[in-house]
Amino acid sequence: MLIGLVVIFLLSFIARTLNLQTVSWIMGHLQTAWVIAFVIIFQPELRRILIYIGQSQLIRTIFNEPKSKTIEAVIEATQELIRRKWGGLLVLGREVRMKSFKENATTINAEVSASLIVSIFNPGSPLHDGAMIIQNDVIEAAGCILPLSENPDIEPLLGTRHRAALGISEESDAVVVVVSEETQRIAVAYEGIFYRNVDEDTLRSLLNQLFFVGNE
Repeated sequence: MLIGLVVIFLLSFIARTLNLQTVSWIMGHLQTAWVIAFVIIFQPELRRILIYIGQSQLIRTIFNEPKSKTIEAVIEATQELIRRKWGGLLVLGREVRMKSFKENATTINAEVSASLIVSIFNPGSPLHDGAMIIQNDVIEAAGCILPLSENPDIEPLLGTRHRAALGISEESDAVVVVVSEETQRIAVAYEGIFYRNVDEDTLRSLLNQLFFVGNE
């Protein structure tokens, strides 16, 4: 298909150069039909290419406003979870895909919003015990089971959510936010490091700093 399209464009160029009006007219109509056929036949491949371009570091850096909205929604949700004394585990994916951690989870594929995050971590929800994965400004899945960190230096009093947060941060480039149900405190895990007892302003600063690191 690609070779055929190149040949048609080449013949069209030659026809115009030699002022062959009839051939130019035929080639012009063939170009249109060939381009339409090309798009229809290779629609899945073209879609994947566009998605890849949209996820590139340059494009994400230029159009980072949606990410800021996602961060603000996460911050608002954490404050509401604290107010209600509910726990939460939010994984903000960056470059590394999270496919393997979503295999046995519930697919959400919804725009990020504070109200949706809070409703999923409602203790009455069947998904509240697992982790939520957010990637590309979309809540992709909830009820995800994450690997627990085997770091021997972890405080023994840290619960499963914190160990899972540290575990996924060790295996990916995600920024992970934990809201403790017992202490109503927030922690952030990134690259195997914990930032403990984070308040709202510090959380905003950390997320903006860590989430966009390497994308500038």
